[in-house]
Amino acid sequence: MSEEEIDRSNYSADNIQVLEGLEAVRKRPAMYIGDVSVKGLHHLVYEVVDNSIDEALAGHCDTINVIINEDNSITVKDNGRGIPTAMHSKEKKSALEVVMTVLHAGGKFDKDTYKVSGGLHGVGVSCVNALSIHMRTEVHREGKIFEQEYSIGKPLYEVREIGVSDKTGTIQTFKPDSTIFDSTEYNFDTLAARMRELAFLNKGINITLTDMRVADENGNPPSTNYHSEGGLKEFAQYLDRNREALISDVIYFEGERENVPVEVAITYNTSYTENIQAYVNNINTHEGGTHLSGFRRGLTNTLKKYATESGMLAKEKIEIDGDDFREGLTAVVSVKVQEPQFEGQTKTKLGNREVTAPVSQAVSEMLSAYLEEHPAEAKLIVEKVILAARARHAARKAREMVQRKNVLTGSGLPGKLADCSEKDPAACEIYFVEGDSAGGTAKQGRDRHFQAIMPLRGKILNVEKAMQHKIFENEEIKNIYTALGVRIGTEEDSKALNLEKLRYHKIIIMCDADVDGSHIETLILTFFFRFMKELIENGYIYIATPPLYQVKKGTKSEYAWNEDMRDRLIQEMKGAGSESSVNVQRYKGLGEMNAEQLWETTMNPEKRTLRQVTIENAAECDQIFSMLMGDDVPPRREFIEKNAKYAKIDA
Repeated sequence: MSEEEIDRSNYSADNIQVLEGLEAVRKRPAMYIGDVSVKGLHHLVYEVVDNSIDEALAGHCDTINVIINEDNSITVKDNGRGIPTAMHSKEKKSALEVVMTVLHAGGKFDKDTYKVSGGLHGVGVSCVNALSIHMRTEVHREGKIFEQEYSIGKPLYEVREIGVSDKTGTIQTFKPDSTIFDSTEYNFDTLAARMRELAFLNKGINITLTDMRVADENGNPPSTNYHSEGGLKEFAQYLDRNREALISDVIYFEGERENVPVEVAITYNTSYTENIQAYVNNINTHEGGTHLSGFRRGLTNTLKKYATESGMLAKEKIEIDGDDFREGLTAVVSVKVQEPQFEGQTKTKLGNREVTAPVSQAVSEMLSAYLEEHPAEAKLIVEKVILAARARHAARKAREMVQRKNVLTGSGLPGKLADCSEKDPAACEIYFVEGDSAGGTAKQGRDRHFQAIMPLRGKILNVEKAMQHKIFENEEIKNIYTALGVRIGTEEDSKALNLEKLRYHKIIIMCDADVDGSHIETLILTFFFRFMKELIENGYIYIATPPLYQVKKGTKSEYAWNEDMRDRLIQEMKGAGSESSVNVQRYKGLGEMNAEQLWETTMNPEKRTLRQVTIENAAECDQIFSMLMGDDVPPRREFIEKNAKYAKIDA
């Protein structure tokens, strides 16, 4: 037995490590902020902003300024009461230092200080401090200005008084530690989406986001102010702005039921998709929970009662389902809970049972009053419900046909699927490839042991514009369902997936690197977002990134994934000493590569680059898909003009 083996086998009390203070956060950061990717990086900002929002919820703050500094550090200013700076009787140090350096320390745990507080993890600003290479806190309070600075969570000096002030508030500046995070570059749009969301959820607050890294021709940095007087009413209008309205109103409720603050906004559009955004203490609970159950119960019972009593269902022989009442529905539900209990895979499902009844009661009262006072709009809603019920019955027949076909054809796998030999889903991956030609090349170039290839013919159906039974009748969509092994839902929940039957844990979209390829990618992603969202939420969906160029000189060949990389390779090869003109090939399609090239650049796990598809903000995702794939053209044109670097748009 080696010395090392003897040492490892000697497991004693001395081997037990006690991580002091914030060391635990640096040792296992993902436990505290979710991950160390760009998602975790942006979560740091949300944790600091949440403290300012809590001051606003307590009635002591109405202005929050968020600044992305030139070096990608972040400054958050508010006009709240300022963090207390007096000596903490138990810790024998300034309360400010306690808040900044001790986990789970702060006023949020005192219900007399904050009735409710935002944030999901509740790790607070001390966690941000631990994961920052440098942080500075400035407090304006009691006519004075105090400051303290920190490095990786450790104070550089005791809290000190540096001036006088006639204002109150806190200014936090932090620079994330590049040894912790994969990237320390902040994305303006990601932060903007969250600030906009917070402004809608907390009406009356002014939130400003400024980016000091860029400036216009006058040297002014871009700055956007987010402010909402209408709250969720305006939020619902924002979410629905790219859809055709069925009713012009937003049905709205705000108040307390059984000591639970409830705010709800409802409207209907002519689309076939349901969009419900549910929040608890400003956190989007995309897995739902008891508040969403209460909302659905109140909506279904109230609409069903009205539709029955109005006589509009008398001629219908089909049963009306809960799903039917939510087709074309856009709703935002926000509750404030003193001690939220979260569950579910990503800890974003509310488990507090006491919340269901208050939300159901609030929705029922609000909707009953609206339907009685607006008979014309009520009729439009019920007519849409009846149409949805008919479509659902047609969709059920389409699903049954697919499932019956699967039984009759043995394995039920599509004929074009080239499956892999490995049977463990965790080790398997499937490529959905654009066209038979590229599919043939991919089949030749793949590793047959763990890589499956499924060619898709042409552009799949745009599910954003199609009724459900048309979606389930579409041949390519049926092939996607059957290849993956998941069912096409049940009558109770047409979008329910049996993930335990999923045959591949890497689902890779591989399309041409051109406009058509991007369109097909977007069509497939729209389908996954609307009908297989769990696959995205569980991290199963990826996009392949084939190279755009091959740069050759003599026998030397390199690949480039963008123009900058291409230009660098050209210069390197030109400087190699030979007089020959470097050859550049632009790949417009996957079919232009042979099987070996496709494997080497795009399919070999040791060399390829896959982009994982994630949902950072469900409300923003819904809005973007409806804008890109819906009927309303002007917003789509505006988006293309803003984001397309090389596209020329005809007048």
